[in-house]
Amino acid sequence: MRQISVSVVRATLAAVAAAAVTTAATGCEPDTVQGSASRSASATEQHKRSTPQQRTREAPEPARTTPRTHRPKPKPSTHRPAPPKRTWPTRTAKPLPPPVLAAGARSETVRELQARLHQLGLFTRQPTGYYGSVTSAAVSAFQRGHGRPVSGSLDAKTWSKLRDLTERPNRDAMYPPTSHPMAKPDARCLTGRTLCISKSSRTLAWMVNGKVVAAMDVRFGSQYTPTREGTFKVDFKSRDHVSTIYDSPMPYALFFSGGQAIHYSSDFAARGYSGASHGCVNVRDEKKIAAVFAQVKAGDKVVVYR
Repeated sequence: MRQISVSVVRATLAAVAAAAVTTAATGCEPDTVQGSASRSASATEQHKRSTPQQRTREAPEPARTTPRTHRPKPKPSTHRPAPPKRTWPTRTAKPLPPPVLAAGARSETVRELQARLHQLGLFTRQPTGYYGSVTSAAVSAFQRGHGRPVSGSLDAKTWSKLRDLTERPNRDAMYPPTSHPMAKPDARCLTGRTLCISKSSRTLAWMVNGKVVAAMDVRFGSQYTPTREGTFKVDFKSRDHVSTIYDSPMPYALFFSGGQAIHYSSDFAARGYSGASHGCVNVRDEKKIAAVFAQVKAGDKVVVYR
């Protein structure tokens, strides 16, 4: 009996040792080993019965990582701030000197001014005594060429400088007989008694043995009725002539080439060079042509040239 008890004890001890080993291997309490195994089996079975979608939901989501984007390093700024604007003091223009003569003036002094400017080649017309745009332009040219303020008006210093550089004009220079400077006489005009007519200067000179006795402005025929050129002679004179073709007056007519004559023209006196004749040589100064008419004789020479 005692021998059986020892065997029982040994068997009991062996069982206890085996349970202890199992407990150490599973890490569970001795009384939960069977329950743990049961739970493991149940979980395995439940996993088999679950759908792929459920298994996906049950799986832990991986951690989301934000991809890094490369950001270039900012370049150092090369912009330089603009320098502060410099302010300059405003300069007040010097007032022009008061004029002695200005545009619109009409006087003896204007004639002298024009004659002096004519000596320098700045005023290309004959003196008229009227201060117009041509005179103003000539004064401006003189002022510009001599370092004076350019105004076109004649001030005291400009007038003084001009008088220093020119000679005092005589009466013939201040009161020329024609509006345009007379052309050099043609060689045919230098002998005898000649009515010397220049188309280029639009002047007529009554000359005796090369000397100018009288001079005057004239105009000629149009391109359709041109005044003939050449050497002619006075055929006849007619004091109060009237054209038989145009029924127009031709006072102090000096006929030299068929129906072409030198005569006074009231139209020329009124309109100047804006008009033309029908071939005759028109004179606009009635007193001058009247004086020449009284001196010219039939047979005197007439020269028309360019």
